[in-house]
Amino acid sequence: MCSAETSMHPYELELMTTSGCHLCDLAVEVLIQVLDPKIFTVDLVDIAYEDELMERYAERIPVLLCPAQKKELGWPFDQTQLSAFVNDLLSSSVIPG
Repeated sequence: MCSAETSMHPYELELMTTSGCHLCDLAVEVLIQVLDPKIFTVDLVDIAYEDELMERYAERIPVLLCPAQKKELGWPFDQTQLSAFVNDLLSSSVIPG
């Protein structure tokens, strides 16, 4: 969703990944360190099951996506870069009136 509706509706992110991806494991570690689970949920999407995702991300994973805002953060990223990405998402959100 990636919109700031309420704290009951977290931002929904997707991490493009696949089985046996050691870089993806490293990315998950960074996500755990930075993301507040009260604000963000992350769906791990295994690209191996969709040809379109394989074509787009096979050589780029892990990639963190905010589908609603059509923004992505490609690997490598560290805590500082992930924090900047998250702050950009939060500042770009439309808060309902």
